[in-house]
Amino acid sequence: MAQGWRLRRLLGRSQSEKHELRSLPSSLSSTVARRLLRRVGGVVGVGLGLGLGLGWMSLSLSNINSNSVNGEEYDVLRRLKIAGAVPARLSRNALTAAIIAFDYEYSLWGLLEGSVERTKAKHEVHLRCANRLQELCFQNGGIYIKLGQHIGQLEYLIPQEYVEVMRTSMLNKCPTSSYSQVCDVFTKELGKLPHEVFLEFNPIPLASASLAQVHAARTFDGKKVAVKVQHTHLTNTAAIDTATVELVTNVLHWIFPAFDYRWLIDEVRESLPKELDFIYEAKNSEQCFYNFKRLSPHLASYIYIPSVNWNLSTSRLLTMEFMEGVGVTDVDAIKALGIQPSDVAKIISQTFAEMIFKHGFVHCDPHAANMMVRVAPCSKIGFLGKRKPQLILLDHGLYRVLDRSMREHYAKLWKALVFADVNGIKYHSVKLGAGEDLYVLFAGILTMRPWNKVVDPAIDHLRLNGTSEDRSELQMYASQYFVQISELLKRLPRVILLLLKTNDCLRAVDHALGASVNTYTIIGRVSSAAVAEMELLQEDSILSRLNFYLMMLEVEVRLLFLRVASWLVNIERFFRSFDLSSRSRKQVL
Repeated sequence: MAQGWRLRRLLGRSQSEKHELRSLPSSLSSTVARRLLRRVGGVVGVGLGLGLGLGWMSLSLSNINSNSVNGEEYDVLRRLKIAGAVPARLSRNALTAAIIAFDYEYSLWGLLEGSVERTKAKHEVHLRCANRLQELCFQNGGIYIKLGQHIGQLEYLIPQEYVEVMRTSMLNKCPTSSYSQVCDVFTKELGKLPHEVFLEFNPIPLASASLAQVHAARTFDGKKVAVKVQHTHLTNTAAIDTATVELVTNVLHWIFPAFDYRWLIDEVRESLPKELDFIYEAKNSEQCFYNFKRLSPHLASYIYIPSVNWNLSTSRLLTMEFMEGVGVTDVDAIKALGIQPSDVAKIISQTFAEMIFKHGFVHCDPHAANMMVRVAPCSKIGFLGKRKPQLILLDHGLYRVLDRSMREHYAKLWKALVFADVNGIKYHSVKLGAGEDLYVLFAGILTMRPWNKVVDPAIDHLRLNGTSEDRSELQMYASQYFVQISELLKRLPRVILLLLKTNDCLRAVDHALGASVNTYTIIGRVSSAAVAEMELLQEDSILSRLNFYLMMLEVEVRLLFLRVASWLVNIERFFRSFDLSSRSRKQVL
């Protein structure tokens, strides 16, 4: 036993220390080596077997049913290409998973929990494995990049290293399709080449995402348009990739029971067919614009969605109005337009709060690449030359509808969170599926705050920018309660999971803007107004209307108090930091 402990400790140490392994009995070294490699061999072996099996199955199925995702017939060459690609892709998945598993087992072996050495080693292995996962996503492309984007939003579940690597790469460094592949899509969809459809067509894409890329073009009547072209390989691999990722996830769960991301595969299986249908996306964009005009007219002038050219759009090609604007997180460019970043953060928060709590029709992929900013046409030059922003929403493929009951409970839950109402938090969390045993975790994931901060009646308990201690505590919770968090995510309805993703995307954008806007104040106002309006619809009388106005007055007074108190806290922190810096300078002198 003593020698076994010594060996495990050495396997986690530096190279200079591992020479001591030679002094151990060879039988013991072999035993530990077998334990380290057993899981690797299991993952690779199962992956190779499943890959060959799926390759044969995909060839057989494509012969029986020659319909692709978009309904076009496979030819023999395409079927052979799919059958040949499946084993290679699945084996690549299995090998990457095995290397990651081995790296964790080997690098952390014998290091004491909580020690400085283990913390350093864990950071290094997290970073290495995040880069391996990133490389796998880029090699396979398509839905793997989409999964990488999902992973980049799971900061409440996975290590920060993965979040940072995936967020910085999955949005801005996606592979592109060649111009010949773009021409292939045009020929299949419209029966013509790009230069026959448009007066001008730039073969170099403006941007590329996980499922498509965008080209600038000009129609024969002189209008500049943006043309979204689906990546060609998705037609061949989308269904098979979904099946292979599901198989790998199930195998990893079988070998490592604590690893359970099957709920993520369920979400991809549900959303991917819709995201691959650009007609569905175009209809979503028009419905979203209509909702703002009808249900949120006070914001309609500050939201814009590009119009669709239906004559030049199909399920794999989408032609839209070309938009001039700057990136939603490009702070310098935003300031150059005379717009305050805090105003951009505010309009973003208001836009999605209205979608969630009032429209019940929600854009669930609001990462930075899907939003742009320009000066609002109705904007006048204000104090110090400042202008109002107009938010441009792009990529409408991923939407979810909230029914009245879910919208009501979600709105009441957020109202309870903003006002630290413990009973309300528990009741509405349970109604949304979290259960009485996991509602605390649910509240923490929604707000990205420890429970003691969530229920703290202090005025700044849900400030947008938490302290470094808060973030460290949440990372500790993510590791300590990984199994419970996974169970919670399996319980929650799919639409709630997408709302969590939406919250995470918006939080990342707010953080990049560096704005001082308290998003939760805006959420508190809109959610409270939505609750009051729902109650008013149930009983429209003079008394109910009076109750509505009193409720909103109470909310506004409370939110005003929160804002004032928050300003006082900021002033206190400023003077405290100023005092500390003054003391340090005196000590130096």
